[in-house]
Amino acid sequence: MQNSEIDKALQHLSDRDKTLLRIIKKCPKCNLTAHRKYYLSLLKAIIGQQLSVASARAINTRFLNFYKGDPKPEIIINTNDEKLRELGLSFPKIKYIKDLSNKIITKEINFINIKNKPDEQIIEELTKIKGVGVWTVHMFLMFTLGRTNILPVGDLGIKKAIMLNYSLKKMPTEEKVKQVAEKNNWSPYNSVAAWYLWRSLEMNPESI
Repeated sequence: MQNSEIDKALQHLSDRDKTLLRIIKKCPKCNLTAHRKYYLSLLKAIIGQQLSVASARAINTRFLNFYKGDPKPEIIINTNDEKLRELGLSFPKIKYIKDLSNKIITKEINFINIKNKPDEQIIEELTKIKGVGVWTVHMFLMFTLGRTNILPVGDLGIKKAIMLNYSLKKMPTEEKVKQVAEKNNWSPYNSVAAWYLWRSLEMNPESI
């Protein structure tokens, strides 16, 4: 997202949602920025699934160091599973990153022109990869492609932040997350709203 687009998003959300306005005032400026490291982003997302931020960072660092910062599909396919286990990957995740790598090699998945494809088409294509679900693709759309209007309804942090900030008595369902977003008119900047909800948890670490 360009600076001007982020400014528009902040104005839009601040004008429509007093709760988000309060959070925005306390947080640094949103920095969702698109980049082209598509394959690496998916590798990191798979490796980090169901791990704490610290654990995911540590394993990803070991993984990248092992490949000298440049893991390639052909090399990963030929890496011994036990070596990948030593780096901290579970056997299911080894299977998933090798499936991703194989689909890149065979061109079942390719990133040509992906930045111009609609969200739903990208979700449909990338969820063909073993271990990649809608949540993972939502993260890819937001943090790799810089899409502005992604609402990660299945994200535990988003659910928890909505429960705390909007005074709900229990963790919201995915449908309730959609309702809160619609009621407060987050669209077309759902991604920015989500970014600030995650930051709200960081401001109150005891709530995580």
